[in-house]
Amino acid sequence: MTTTEAGPTDEAGPADEAGSSAQGVPTAQGAAVKSAVRTVLLLEHFAARPGLHSLADIQSDLSLPKSSLYMLLRTLVNLGWVETDATGTRYGIGVRALLVGSSYIDGDEVVTAARPTLDRLSDDTTETIHLARMDGTSVVYLATRQSQHYLRPFTRVGRRLPVHSTALGKALLATHTDEEVRGLLPLRLEAVTEHTITDREQLIEELALVREQGYAVDREENTLGLRCFGVAVPYRTPARDAVSCSVPVARLTAGHEQTIKAALFEARDRLSVVTRRM
Repeated sequence: MTTTEAGPTDEAGPADEAGSSAQGVPTAQGAAVKSAVRTVLLLEHFAARPGLHSLADIQSDLSLPKSSLYMLLRTLVNLGWVETDATGTRYGIGVRALLVGSSYIDGDEVVTAARPTLDRLSDDTTETIHLARMDGTSVVYLATRQSQHYLRPFTRVGRRLPVHSTALGKALLATHTDEEVRGLLPLRLEAVTEHTITDREQLIEELALVREQGYAVDREENTLGLRCFGVAVPYRTPARDAVSCSVPVARLTAGHEQTIKAALFEARDRLSVVTRRM
């Protein structure tokens, strides 16, 4: 007898309680919810781990029943959300996910409104520019402008970075209260580089300085050899979007730093105007 998604031999899933009968037997609605949750978990798993992965590795990471996971993978392969290698035994994110991600960017009013400002900021600084959005304890790049110099950082839209180790993230955290930051972040923070602030209370002390000076600085805390400056876009409170400028330490002079800060303040003011009704 074949085990189905809602079958009695299927181990408990993350949403099992969201639709069971009084006798504990999953209803059709509960099975659908569980399947939807598993689909999202699977796609997010692939998004965080580029490349192709075996069924055994995926099952180990997600702790899902192997039979149900296999059926879910085959369904997503048929729909184009998941792709396989030539052997059909290793799986990764499919092209349909790119289409959905692109539609999010294309349809976002802030990204559209910010394009002229990002272009001008890129011209004024000649450095790499990012527009990013806070998502939990991460920031996600929504738009980038590449540096005009040969020596420049690697960037891409959709990249996810820790909120505590980036100028973008610190600028956004500074728009929250200290208690909100404590509720969001653990006491000990992940060290991305040897310069990352790993103590939450030390980070909170720095956020007070960010509020005072109006900008945040990443001092090689996310990438060695790279310094970043960031400002929050205050069309919401607390802010959810921020703009940053990244520059290799080897090219950063005192005069160039002042130019970058002034350009960021000007960009923030322009974005405050164009996003006022959003």
